Amino acid sequence: MSGVQTLTVAMGDGDQRLDRWFRRQFPHIPQGRIEKMCRKGEIRIDGARAKPASRVETGQTIRIPPLPDEAAPDYVVAPPRISDADTAMMRQAVIWRDDHIIALNKPAGLPTQGGSGHSRHIDGLAEALCFELSEKPRLVHRLDKDTSGVLLLARTRAAADALTKAFRARDTRKIYWAVCAGVPSPRMGTIRYGLVKAPGHGKGGEGEKMQIVDPRDVDATEGAKHAHTDYAVLSALGSRTAWLALVPITGRTHQLRAHMAAIGHPVVGDGKYGGSSQENLGDGWGAQLGGDISRKLHLHARSITMTHPVTGKRLTFTAPLPDHMQRTWDHLEWRASDVPADPFEDPV
Repeated sequence: MSGVQTLTVAMGDGDQRLDRWFRRQFPHIPQGRIEKMCRKGEIRIDGARAKPASRVETGQTIRIPPLPDEAAPDYVVAPPRISDADTAMMRQAVIWRDDHIIALNKPAGLPTQGGSGHSRHIDGLAEALCFELSEKPRLVHRLDKDTSGVLLLARTRAAADALTKAFRARDTRKIYWAVCAGVPSPRMGTIRYGLVKAPGHGKGGEGEKMQIVDPRDVDATEGAKHAHTDYAVLSALGSRTAWLALVPITGRTHQLRAHMAAIGHPVVGDGKYGGSSQENLGDGWGAQLGGDISRKLHLHARSITMTHPVTGKRLTFTAPLPDHMQRTWDHLEWRASDVPADPFEDPV
């Protein structure tokens, strides 16, 4: 068992979550123990209590409580081996890579990070994407478990820092494709409802959901944040359903799903926000279309445009639709070649 230590965040190790910084310094300490030490105030940043999600910056001092030795069997957990099938799946999902970044087409149903009940996720499988480098690629943003599409990983600490800052500065442009119930009017518009997190009903708070807040009430509502989504109808089947392009100007949890449900046009397959109905009873459509249309979530991160962190070139990565959405496109006779890549710059 070690004694109390005080470590200084080194150059290049700043601008990341406290728990991630801690795990890199002490890889034998599990996440659950880090969270417990934070709750008890044993881990501190510049003398102040901190949460696992608190950000550390270069030059800050971190108080480290006594820790077990690396050889202590109670805390040493052998990393799970990535199966050949998962290795193949991850590598087949690569859209583009160089020495600095990797662009993936994340499969629907695979979480980006671990959480309650999620032992298999992109972050845990990223070891399969080391290729010729020794470092495991790092996540710089996330997609919901059931959302597919473009996901960026950084292959170096410097690239991770640059991409994280780019996302915060909104220097990246993300376009999602979705199928919604009903057809929004007007066919191009903006949704500005604020969002606040409601606690989940599961034993550990699982199933949390975002609630809509009137934009005028956001500043006065504890925990609420402003949110801004642009949408455009790319095609429609009468008044029953529409193919949308969605741009999240802000990046709140479940933002696109909550916003579409709020205007009465939930994303097809979104039981959390749109329910299981196929009808419109006057308060908006249910989230199912019925017939041959899959009940899975129809939300796909179609493209990301970003500035390369090293070369400075502007790049756009585009991800093909997942199988269940492609079947819907085929059924409704929608074709990607019939619409502009960015309908907000080149309206339909």
